[in-house]
Amino acid sequence: MTSVHKTVLLNETIDGLLVHRSLGEGGNENLVIVDATFGGGGHSREILKRFPKAKVIALDQDGSVWNENDSRISFHNENFRNLDKVLGTEKIDGITFDLGLSSDQLENSGRGFSFMKNEPLLMTMKAPARRSLGAGGNPSEYFLTAYDIVNTWSEKSLADIIYGYGEERYSRRIAKRIVDARQKAKIKTTRDLVEIIKEAVPAVYRRGRIHFATRTFQALRIAVNDELRILQTGLEKGFEALTAGGRMAVISFHSLEDRVVKRFYSAKGGSASGGKEHRVANIITKKPIRAGNEEIKINPRARSAKLRVLQKI
Repeated sequence: MTSVHKTVLLNETIDGLLVHRSLGEGGNENLVIVDATFGGGGHSREILKRFPKAKVIALDQDGSVWNENDSRISFHNENFRNLDKVLGTEKIDGITFDLGLSSDQLENSGRGFSFMKNEPLLMTMKAPARRSLGAGGNPSEYFLTAYDIVNTWSEKSLADIIYGYGEERYSRRIAKRIVDARQKAKIKTTRDLVEIIKEAVPAVYRRGRIHFATRTFQALRIAVNDELRILQTGLEKGFEALTAGGRMAVISFHSLEDRVVKRFYSAKGGSASGGKEHRVANIITKKPIRAGNEEIKINPRARSAKLRVLQKI
């Protein structure tokens, strides 16, 4: 698959992650860097461009993204929640997380991430989502999908996730409309769901700056992939693996992700509980780094990106 993804805040991320190495702090030989969300490989390639002797350990739960031919990159078809299993006892000099959905997944995955396409309601980051029957006809593997959620979850549960993960003001109306619609026919495609949301929200809301289905689709994707809990786990395991002086760089794209990252950094930086918590890291970015106007013109997706950098003491 040819990548159409444009890596957001690329130079800012690598600068934040490794500029201190360029300046001689700790040297720059034999660096070991984790790219926890390989995607289109933009971060990994830039790291190796700047530090040719570095080793990159790349993870992505979507195995279809891997098409590199560089012995310096060790690719693992894993979610970053399993980072400890991938690394074992190996320590690392830096780790980067580029959260959210890539342009490749939106445009090419066929898994229903985009409300602009008519695709099966899957929304799983795993490739492909599947159900398989083992011996005796029992499921041997099962991936939760958006189809499962909209067709089986209770109205209250639907409303809760659409509000909690999508911050959607019309979550109750949308949940009720979903339940009413599925009693007539299964909700199978993104187009089915978009039409249901359209009928549930006011006309003025449908004409808003943000597409009326955006928040519901975001909520379903987060629920399907358990993104917020996995993010917390990945941050903990990534920080644990860092050597003293190693850095973590995280790009988030919506307020829920950024809140998890900010709280994690604050706890490690000792600003939680009035600063009484033992400080084990320095927060390099007191305020998140945002994309400039030029980058936003080229890549509108960069508008919502926030980069935060932390250094282990």
